[in-house]
Amino acid sequence: MSDFELDRAQVRRHFGRAATTYENHDVLQREVQQALLERLAFYTQIPQQVVDVGAGTGRGTALLKQQYPKAEVIAVDLALPMLRAAKKHSSWLKPFIRVCAEATTLPFADRSVDVLHSNLCFQWIDDLPALFGECARVLRPGGLLLFSSFGPDTLKELRAAWAEADQQPHVSRFLDMHDVGDAMLAAGLRDPVLDVHRYTLTYSAPRKLLEELQGLGATNADQARVRGLTGKHRYRRMLEAYETMRVDGRIPATWEVVSAHAWGPPEGQSRRDADGGDIASFPIERLRGSRRS
Repeated sequence: MSDFELDRAQVRRHFGRAATTYENHDVLQREVQQALLERLAFYTQIPQQVVDVGAGTGRGTALLKQQYPKAEVIAVDLALPMLRAAKKHSSWLKPFIRVCAEATTLPFADRSVDVLHSNLCFQWIDDLPALFGECARVLRPGGLLLFSSFGPDTLKELRAAWAEADQQPHVSRFLDMHDVGDAMLAAGLRDPVLDVHRYTLTYSAPRKLLEELQGLGATNADQARVRGLTGKHRYRRMLEAYETMRVDGRIPATWEVVSAHAWGPPEGQSRRDADGGDIASFPIERLRGSRRS
């Protein structure tokens, strides 16, 4: 596992500030969302409860409500301004519920969620055992988890350009697919399937990429980041280094996207807790010799 830590308060602030600008910059997010929703074909049941974790401005939540109009669809996000912005996508005909909460402490009962969906959110969570432990806890047996997340090659050009200026972390780091897969299995999730795709977006200048990241709220939230303003000299060196990477007159930015799905564990299957122990849960009626007064 990687040893870096994210500043959760900073993540909340960044996305809260980006609530009014997010949809001006979410081209990649929409593309990944469409590919992710194709995995719903694996789920052949009629869900009663569908949860969208890291729902942001609610575009994906609205698509889930269109897919499952009779289900209770819930948008979850840690940034309250994002949920306020999501109201415009919750129509009177196909409304969804909005809940402010973190992915590692979901406010849902054990085995209550049929479909647990998250598009490009999990990369902002560094405690994978807690994250996937929650996913396994709230999913019904056989319920579907599907999510996308950024991998470590994301923004590798920007990271390399900053390395020419100084050795400080200016770009958030993201976890490897193998770490994600191991954490899913340790949590007890069944039959995980993970795929990696790389997208390259291009810009007229490095500043355009930086403006997009700020508009999305996807700026550096590493605990080890340098607080305070970046010096003009280092910033200029970064821009100059990035300029040398032009391809056909454009500035490239790589986005590595990990997409995955898995299934909720059956009742009684053990899962690993934060201390490395195993937890198994099942109805009291299944205990031999149990008596209820």
